[in-house]
Amino acid sequence: MDKQRTKQAITAVVLTLNLLFGLSQGGMAAGMYKDQGNERSAGAMMVDALAVRPLGFVATVLGTGLFVVSLPFSALGGNVDEAAENLVVGPARFTFVRPLGEYESYR
Repeated sequence: MDKQRTKQAITAVVLTLNLLFGLSQGGMAAGMYKDQGNERSAGAMMVDALAVRPLGFVATVLGTGLFVVSLPFSALGGNVDEAAENLVVGPARFTFVRPLGEYESYR
């Protein structure tokens, strides 16, 4: 793939995700995304499954790589546990543990 097509593909993905996040927060989807107490809306679950979880997976993979690269420095600084929590465990919990469509209770 040449650079122009790569740029176009990245732009399309970013715009699509922006549209999905915008719809989930209100605006045109205000009727679909209502605060229902403990119940999560179908719109919130859809955005979570199609956009947020895949991005969380990417964040987990990138965080793991960054953790491995920074491990010697974290070991010298004595904060390996803190680095692991913030770079690997936190994104993994956000991606794999929390309920679908709920963004605040993953810790």
